[in-house]
Amino acid sequence: MPDAFTVLWTHETCRALRKAGRTGERPPVAFSGVHSSLPAWSGAQSGDEVYALHVNRRVVYVVSRMRVIDTNRRDCCGTAPTTWREPAFPGHGDWSMLGAHGCGATAVHVDATPVRFDMPIPGDVLAELTWRNRRGQTRGLKYLMDGRLERSVSLQGFYRLTSESAGELARVVDVASS
Repeated sequence: MPDAFTVLWTHETCRALRKAGRTGERPPVAFSGVHSSLPAWSGAQSGDEVYALHVNRRVVYVVSRMRVIDTNRRDCCGTAPTTWREPAFPGHGDWSMLGAHGCGATAVHVDATPVRFDMPIPGDVLAELTWRNRRGQTRGLKYLMDGRLERSVSLQGFYRLTSESAGELARVVDVASS
């Protein structure tokens, strides 16, 4: 059974998506990194789902649900750079704001839902979301008050959801998409 993860997209990333007119478009790629400048999509494999989240005014939104296809460099990525001055992924320039310029960035090809900023996660669902670490321990969101997130620190990173929470987020996306 595939796993599901969350990744937090920053205000800067979401602002760049809006400015570039990517709202309503499906990202073909996201980027993982080995440096803290990018979330490391470690543990994600082909078939896994990743929920890109964004926090705006204490409300958590699902921006896109992405199913991982692979993490291989393909022809669509463009020619690999020969110097540090060249773009790392010239074929994905339209989506570079998702981390193409991050330190040690690698392309993660995805099949994604369209980017949108109007899919809030209801407060009661937020309160029930849990993540599972490699040792099987679970944790919920910190700093949640009255269904609103006071601080986003517990979402920053790339985290594996429990199967129940993955199902809840899938329902949020499916209801909003219908």
